[in-house]
Amino acid sequence: MNENIPSGFESLAATSRALFPKESMLAIETRKKRLFIGIPKESSLQENRIGLTPEAVRLLTDNGHEIWIEAGAGSPSKYADHEFSEAGARIVYSTKEVYEADIILKIAPPTYEEIEYLRNSQTLISALQFGSLTGDYIGALCRKKINAISFELLKDKSDTKPVVRAMSEIAGSTVMLIAAEYLSSSAGGKGIILGGITGVPPSRVVILGAGTVAEYATRAAIGLGAEVKVFDDHIYKLRRLKQNIGPYLFTSTMDGALLSQELKLADVVIGALSDREGRTTSMISENIVAQMNPGSVIIDVCIDQGGCFETSELTTLSRPVYRKYDIIHYCVPNIASRVPRTATNALSNIFTPIFMDISKHGGINEVLFTHEHYRSSVYIYKGSLTNAGIAKKFNMRYKELSLMIAVRN
Repeated sequence: MNENIPSGFESLAATSRALFPKESMLAIETRKKRLFIGIPKESSLQENRIGLTPEAVRLLTDNGHEIWIEAGAGSPSKYADHEFSEAGARIVYSTKEVYEADIILKIAPPTYEEIEYLRNSQTLISALQFGSLTGDYIGALCRKKINAISFELLKDKSDTKPVVRAMSEIAGSTVMLIAAEYLSSSAGGKGIILGGITGVPPSRVVILGAGTVAEYATRAAIGLGAEVKVFDDHIYKLRRLKQNIGPYLFTSTMDGALLSQELKLADVVIGALSDREGRTTSMISENIVAQMNPGSVIIDVCIDQGGCFETSELTTLSRPVYRKYDIIHYCVPNIASRVPRTATNALSNIFTPIFMDISKHGGINEVLFTHEHYRSSVYIYKGSLTNAGIAKKFNMRYKELSLMIAVRN
C-alpha cells in the first residue's frame, strides 16, 4: 500500500479543517403524575361550597387526571351533576365510593364517620380549624396513616395564605350586606339605613381588627356612606389599612375608654380580630355589650376561633341571629357559605394550580420536597403529626416534616 495515501480521517480533517461535536437532544424522564381526585358531598349543614368548578374539572381532566364527584356535591353552589360529568368527571352515588380516590378534596373537616372511609397513604385536603380541633380528632386522623393538609395554612410563593385571603375578602364584603339587612325594621332592627343620606347623620360602624376582613368591610361601609372607626393593637396593620383606604379613615389602638365609648354609640360592630395562630379570645365584655344601643348589630366573624365578644354564641345559616340585651348577634362561623358560588370560584382558582403543581412534580411527596411554602400546611404526614402548635396544644408527640421528607420512600 502506498504510504503517501492519507487515511480516511486525515482526508476528512483536511477537507473540513476542523471537527466540531454537534449537540444531540437526549430523552428526559418526565415526572408528571396522573392524579385521582375525589370530591365528597359536604355533610355539614354549615357548608355549601365545593372545591372545584366544572371549568376547573375540565382543565384537569383534559390534562389526564381522573376526578370523581359524589352526586349532589355541587347543588348548594348551584352546579348540577351533569355540568361536572360533561366536564369529564365521573359522578358516583355513595360517599364510600368517592373515598376510593387517592386525593380527597373536602371543604368542611371530615366527620368521624367519614374518617373511617380514609385509608393508608391517602391525602386529605380540607379545613382543619384550630378552634374546632380536639386531641381525639387528630388521633383518629393519625391512626389512618394519611397525609392531612389544612388549606387554611396553605401558602403561595409570596408567603401569603391564598385561601384565608380569598375567604376574608368575601366575608368582609358580605358582612356589610348582612348588617344592612338586620338594621332594617323588617328584620327587627333599628329601622335605619346603613350609610346616610343628605341631612341625616350616617350610621356608625366599629370594626375590631385591621386585617383583610376589616379592609373589605371598611370599603363597603364607606361606599354606602357610613362613619367607620377601626381598632387594632397592631400599628403596622392600621397604617397599612389607612394607606389602602385613605387618610381620612379613623383608626385607633385598643384604647379601653375610647373603644367602650364608641361601642356604646355604634349601630354596627364587626368582630374580626384574631392572633397569628388563628385563635382569638373574648375582647369585649358582656357589660359593654349590655350598654350598647338597643337594636344594634354585632357580627362576630371570629366565632369559629373563640369569638370577639363574651356574649357570642355559635349560630347557623338557617338560624343566623339571636338577641341578647336587645342587641342582634350574628355569629355564623362560615360567612362565605352564604355566597357559595362566589366562594367556590375563588377556591377553585387556588386549588387548580396546586393540583397541576402536584402532578408536574410527581405527587404529594415530591411537591413537599421541592416546594417549601407548601410544608406549613401539612398537619399529618404518613400518619405522624407534624404541626408543632397542635402538638403543644394537646400535649402530643410530633415529628419534623422537613426531616421526614428528607428520607422519602
